[in-house]
Amino acid sequence: MKVIWALMAVLILLLQVRLWVGEGSFAQVWSLNQSIAEQRAENASLAARNDRLYAEVLNLRSGRDAIEERARVNLGLIRQGETFFLVVEP
Repeated sequence: MKVIWALMAVLILLLQVRLWVGEGSFAQVWSLNQSIAEQRAENASLAARNDRLYAEVLNLRSGRDAIEERARVNLGLIRQGETFFLVVEP
């Protein structure tokens, strides 16, 4: 009878060890949940960036105003007949 109790105690101990420290343990599940949360946050920020880029593409396709604005800001272009002034701070 003592052997059976000892065997059961060892089996319970082994199951507890696997529950806390093995594959599929609480620690591993918690770590995977953290990774999933981080990935979802990154996906949300990338989806927002994609939405902004898509809106910008639609804006550039829709008219000349957006194209002109980008040419002025990014390339420093001016229209014919306009005068360019460069202000240099001391």
